[in-house]
Amino acid sequence: MDQRPAPRLQGFSPDAAWLVPTSRWANPNRGELTLEAPPRTDFFNDPAGAPVKGDAPAWLTPVTAPATLRACVRPDFRDTFDAGVLMLYQTPTVWAKLCFERSPDGRPMVVSVVTRGTSDDANSSFVRSPEVWLRIGVHERSVAFHASSDGEGWDLVRHFRLTDTDSPLRIGLLAQAPLGDGCSVAFSSVELSAGVEADIRSGR
Repeated sequence: MDQRPAPRLQGFSPDAAWLVPTSRWANPNRGELTLEAPPRTDFFNDPAGAPVKGDAPAWLTPVTAPATLRACVRPDFRDTFDAGVLMLYQTPTVWAKLCFERSPDGRPMVVSVVTRGTSDDANSSFVRSPEVWLRIGVHERSVAFHASSDGEGWDLVRHFRLTDTDSPLRIGLLAQAPLGDGCSVAFSSVELSAGVEADIRSGR
């Protein structure tokens, strides 16, 4: 068992905890976390009926709307569908993730998944850089996913309602390697803060 102190990140509660634990992580300061996904780990409730996957390592904290989680995400992209992920989680059948993922043709891209019983899977934009900024805005009645090349100008990826219940939410970081032998993801400039963007469409 890992006996190190738990990761500490900017804005995360002392009640933050592993949804899926891993011993392969590094947390040099409150703005950085590196996670190593073990081989063939993922979070996906396949709509086509394949077995549910929920074994990718994830560090999550309780969150209350309105709130925003942002981070610069840099996976080492060894295999298809390797990804660094920002995750919003309620239950094993109600959750969403915003991913920086390696596509089947090898290009990095932004992908989103919303799970209400089963998961959907929506590709967004290709990214020419080895890293991208991702952001989750938790609004009172909805959720906004945004991506950015520089952490300044943001593009809307998705706007949706996750749930109609008042069950507690958790938010945080995840690394996945669904097909390959593992993936290391460096998250930097990690910050969870109160409040959300004023304009969902413009991202400002």
